[in-house]
Amino acid sequence: MNPPPAASRPLDLLEETIRQRAAALERADQAATKSYTAKLLQGGVPKIGPKVTEEAAELVEAAGEEGDAGREHFIYEAGDLLYHTLVLLRSRGVELAEVEAELGRRFGVSGLTEKANRSR
Repeated sequence: MNPPPAASRPLDLLEETIRQRAAALERADQAATKSYTAKLLQGGVPKIGPKVTEEAAELVEAAGEEGDAGREHFIYEAGDLLYHTLVLLRSRGVELAEVEAELGRRFGVSGLTEKANRSR
């Protein structure tokens, strides 16, 4: 089975929706006032950052839950964290492709080596 075209990947579609909300804000479009994403973007890092922290904590908490229900909760919280991270990226003008490129740059490099190189 072939993977779906890149444009139809849920993360790409979500990133595009977030980009559209940001553009609506820039145009002072009234529809943006009804959007949770736009409200987060309006608040910038001071508004989005605590949500990312909250969602990360909820993800870690859900990771400790057992069984199918725990697994489903974990997946749900991972989705929340990814959404809020994408909003934070947009607030800084960073595309998901840039993050993917950074991860690609690190591919094949030991995590211990990469971490040691950061402290230099």
